[in-house]
Amino acid sequence: MIQTSLLFPMLAIIATVTAYAAPGLFVPLKGSIVPLLTIIMFGMGLTLTAKDFKRVVTRPQMVGLGVLLQYTVMPLAAFIIGHALALEPELMAGLVLVGCSPGGTASNVISYLAKADVALSVTLTLVSTLLAVVATPVLTWLVVGQTIPVAVGAMLLSLLKIVLIPVLLGVVLNTFFHQHLRRLQPIFPVVATVAIVIVIAIVVALNQERLANTGLAIVAAVILHNLLGFLGGYWIPRLLGHDPVTCRTLSIEVGMQNSGLSVALAVQYFSALAALPGAIFSIWHNLAGAVLVSRWSVGREEVVANQ
Repeated sequence: MIQTSLLFPMLAIIATVTAYAAPGLFVPLKGSIVPLLTIIMFGMGLTLTAKDFKRVVTRPQMVGLGVLLQYTVMPLAAFIIGHALALEPELMAGLVLVGCSPGGTASNVISYLAKADVALSVTLTLVSTLLAVVATPVLTWLVVGQTIPVAVGAMLLSLLKIVLIPVLLGVVLNTFFHQHLRRLQPIFPVVATVAIVIVIAIVVALNQERLANTGLAIVAAVILHNLLGFLGGYWIPRLLGHDPVTCRTLSIEVGMQNSGLSVALAVQYFSALAALPGAIFSIWHNLAGAVLVSRWSVGREEVVANQ
């Protein structure tokens, strides 16, 4: 799992270069974006059991703070950056959609490697993912609904199908058939990595002609967005008096989004161009996460075990 996650940025860059050079290989796969993401969500559910939900009850205040930061810092940062860089409406919508997405599962691996609180990270990813069914479409509508139409109801139904149902189905199967599935669990991260890499390649291929004109602006926007997420996720809890281990966990969780979900929703409800911020974010936040690991994993406080 860890090795796969560390290889992901390299694989994503290779896929990006290949798709840019030969878009015809990936453009016909446009219709597979949503099914691929559904498979990823199902795989996430298969790594969880009913016990994981109990952590929410044992740490409600911390979980509440993490979710609040997740759904305030990133949407606001996307809105501010989008206007500051004068992004065109579709790119703005895509960046905001990234900001309104839940935490990504990659944050759990980065939290482990960075000696953060893994149990808290997993809990926050789970809770923010379940809340995304309502939070993502509503927040996207609130932030960019005045400049570009947002199909809130249709997006909500899509999230039910893409996120909630696959995750819960995976949780149920893993809860009752854990012993049978245990041997297959090492395969799930590999499948998820391959799926996201394919999604990135499809989005790059669909936007190949426009990347030359919008590339630098949107890359700058994504880097700033991710950086503000990491900084806000760390320093707001730190100012509230929380310990460094908790702060680094919240920093990683807030800064690392489920950008694959934003890509699927952008393609379905906006345009291929709107999916570009999510595709770039998928690459960049893993590279940035690796930098945090190199800084935090050496000579820092030990992770609070099994909170």
